[in-house]
Amino acid sequence: MIGKLIASGFGDFLNLFYPDPCLLCQNSLQNGEELICTVCRLQLPETGQHRGDALMAGQTKFAGKVPVEFVDAYLYFTKRGKTQRLIHALKYRGHKEVGHLLGRWYGYQLKTDSQLNEHIDLIVGVPLHPAKLRQRGYNQSDWIAQGLSEALEIPWSDRALTRSQYTISQTGKDRMERWENVSNVFQVGEPDLVANKRILLVDDV
Repeated sequence: MIGKLIASGFGDFLNLFYPDPCLLCQNSLQNGEELICTVCRLQLPETGQHRGDALMAGQTKFAGKVPVEFVDAYLYFTKRGKTQRLIHALKYRGHKEVGHLLGRWYGYQLKTDSQLNEHIDLIVGVPLHPAKLRQRGYNQSDWIAQGLSEALEIPWSDRALTRSQYTISQTGKDRMERWENVSNVFQVGEPDLVANKRILLVDDV
């Protein structure tokens, strides 16, 4: 216990002189800030879809493909924008905690500004193929799902869905190519876990 207290105090002491930088602007984080400074957080391009007609968005994007009740997205994505930098930090630079943070932030918004949490029984991240999971070391969608789970107080599972085929990256593909690239590659991992449940499926992009 004493050792832990000393280690914690030493870390706080170091942060006085070498504070962690914001992942977006590289300015030093202040007390209470986590990974992203307040200025950059306020500049994130939020969609605000959860405050509007998300059901219509779901019907438009996925009509005739899968039965979807609603579709929401937290941030707009633009090349070389803040969202792209966060996604790259999450997927390619080992900052898995970014997913958890963004999931929490969005989850708190959903809980406050929408009735979404009243229509969800389980949160599931889109799974990676085992080979990709070994290569990356973690599933970034699961980290987002965990953050949402914490904020919404809804359970999540990384066993409900599995990926049976290894697919090439979706980067640079149009909508139809993305759909064809992942068709028939997912399977229900534990049927009893999802039976008669309303699922929130979480992906990073």
